[in-house]
Amino acid sequence: MVETATGNRVEVLADPGRVAALLPPIRRKLLHNLDQPDSASGLARKLGITRQKINYHLRELERAGFVELAEERQQRGCTERLVRVTSRALLISEDFLGRFAANPDQIRDTFSSAYLIAAAGRAVRDCATLRQRADHAHQKLATLAIETEISFQSAGDFKAFAEELAEHAARLAVKYNRSGTPGARRFRVLLASHPIITKPAEPSEAQSANSGRKKIPRKKDRQ
Repeated sequence: MVETATGNRVEVLADPGRVAALLPPIRRKLLHNLDQPDSASGLARKLGITRQKINYHLRELERAGFVELAEERQQRGCTERLVRVTSRALLISEDFLGRFAANPDQIRDTFSSAYLIAAAGRAVRDCATLRQRADHAHQKLATLAIETEISFQSAGDFKAFAEELAEHAARLAVKYNRSGTPGARRFRVLLASHPIITKPAEPSEAQSANSGRKKIPRKKDRQ
């Protein structure tokens, strides 16, 4: 919620009621088709769904804060409401999971994918909390994000890169660390690496088995 333009912000959801409001597939479909403000009638023509049904789900989305009124028009004696999405993207906060959320402090292997997932989840949770506080105080949140891509020839190259990166990170941390200095503010720095997804997900073995299995008609079907 830090971006200035409505519909351009990234929102992190922690409230169970708001998460539940997104569960019906039709509501996510409506959000996907609201790149530009539209009305229930316009969405009905576009999606082939009755206007009454779309109206109901739009009201629920508006009540949960996922869409908002953009404009009202007079059409044949009636008022047509055009709505727009309030956020460009949505993420589920680990706060929603409570004690079931992954905690990196409880994972010993800091080189495991489990640790990376837990640490990334903590970053989302903490950043969302701090951003909300900054918004309420009308202040900007100081953050840093650096992302790049690299191809390694071998596992040895990956290991050497990781070691050199750790050395540079440690050196910079020592150079700029001001722990104990009055007014100094603590920051958490997360360095991570993972393979890039280059192909679509493959169906599970169970799905593959079911797709190749002939359907055996039930007794009722054979009559």
